[in-house]
Order: sequence, then structure tokens, then C-alpha cells
Amino acid sequence: MLRLYAIAAVSVLLLSAGAPYTASIETWRKEREAKLKAPDGWLAVAGLFWLKDGENRAGSDPSYEIVMPAGRAPQRMGVFEFRDGKVTFKVASGAHVMLNGKGVTTAELKSSGRPDVLQMGDFTMFVIERGGRFAIRMRDIHSKMRDEFTTLHWYPVKDHFRVVAKFTTYDQPTTIAIPNILGMTENQASPGYATFDLMGHSYRLDPVVEDGELFFIFKDPTAGKTTYGAGRFLKADMPKEGKVVLDFNKAYNPPCAFTPYATCPLPPKQNRLPVKVEAGELKYGDH
Repeated sequence: MLRLYAIAAVSVLLLSAGAPYTASIETWRKEREAKLKAPDGWLAVAGLFWLKDGENRAGSDPSYEIVMPAGRAPQRMGVFEFRDGKVTFKVASGAHVMLNGKGVTTAELKSSGRPDVLQMGDFTMFVIERGGRFAIRMRDIHSKMRDEFTTLHWYPVKDHFRVVAKFTTYDQPTTIAIPNILGMTENQASPGYATFDLMGHSYRLDPVVEDGELFFIFKDPTAGKTTYGAGRFLKADMPKEGKVVLDFNKAYNPPCAFTPYATCPLPPKQNRLPVKVEAGELKYGDH
């Protein structure tokens, strides 16, 4: 009887030790979903319009270059004039448009750093640049994707998918080729690479840096089956003392899983893992 009590006590201790970690992952996942559903989240992205040289008219008129939803946007919002890599917006007569929270009639819009944001009613617009091409991205707080969103689904949390990897820093500045869904390839700076053991085998992933964190774009044999077909993302803190924690329980889908108006990066060739990473976010809609 004492032996049974001892076994039960050890089991409770083990459960208690794992419970805080599982709870932290569940909290992270709820925050991930909240960001996705936010008015400025990816579910609100409802348009992507590549700019041509000269005038690009915006409004609900179907003949315009930037077409907004009829009945919810005015026929004429204004004109985006694109010349020599610069975008200037001119508000149409009678339209009320805000720029970064203040009324505006004409303004040159910057795309680098924190982009300038135009707002009119339910809609916001801003300039993006991809591989030397410029576009207007539009958000709509009543987009079809946002209104019809249900919930995200995940693999159960598994401790063995949280691994401590060795991080090797490059001695010289190094770039890796990152393709995207537009067919472009961009060489991005990489600080080094992570090597780790998973299920008895060693693997390597090459990151870039985004917002002060390591950003891994990877793909594994679950892609197109239980997880998003193009691959998934994983972020990690910058390495400390040559180590980095890769927590695949936090692997998540790229924006392209939720909106056709994203320009997602794809996994570089060296980040295609042969092992099934049955952790993290499932394909949207999968249970």
C-alpha cells in the first residue's frame, strides 16, 4: 500500500512539473489567436493591389485599379500616384480620410519602418514593398475571413518537441535565399544556424532575424496533410551562450493560410526537415 502511495505521489509531482509549461503554451496559443482576430490582424486583410506607374484610383467603382466593397465604401476615395518609387495619396472631393489618425487631403506615404496608414470607415490602407514592387494592402474589419473565422486547432502539447539546440554563429556576414509565393527570391541576412536532436536524429535549421528574434521558416512531412501545405513559422529568442530553445509546440501557420492577400515567405531548401513535426498549429479548419 505504501508503495502505491509513493507511486501516486511521484505521478502527481510529474504532472505538476509539466502543468505550468503546458499552461504557458495554452496561454501563448490564445494570444496568437487574439492577434489573428484583431482589427489589424491578418484575418482583416481583404485586398492587395499592385501599383502601376501614374494614377491608381481607389473606390467602389469597379473600373478603378483599387476596388473597394460596393455599398460600404464611396465610389471615389482618392488616387494613389506612384512615380519613381514614391507613393502620394490625394483624397477625392467629399471623402473623409485619416492619415495616422489625423485628417488629410494629400500626403506622401512611406512604406519602410512603421508604414503610414490611411483610414476611412471600416477600411485601412498602407503601402508595402516586395522585391522592388509596390502595392497597397487593404484591411477591412468586416472582411469575409474575419467574420467567418471559427478557431485555431493545435496538436496536443508534447514536451519532447521543446528542444535546446546548439547555435553556431557565422564568422562572416552570411545570407540565405528565401523564396516567396510571388515567385521572388530574396537574400536575407542570417546570423548562424541551429543544430538539434529530435527522435534520435540530428537536424539543422537556418533562421533569419525578425523583430529582434530568430525566425525559422520550415517544412516537414506533415505539410499538406495535418499542417499547412506551404510550411510553418517558428520564432525563438536570440541565442545565449551558444544555445537556443526551439519550441515546436509554438510552430504556427503563415498568413497565407488565412488570406489570399499575403506575400508569405517559403521555407528555404535546407529547412525542409525529413522528420514529422507533429506539434504546433494544424491546418485551419482541421480538428
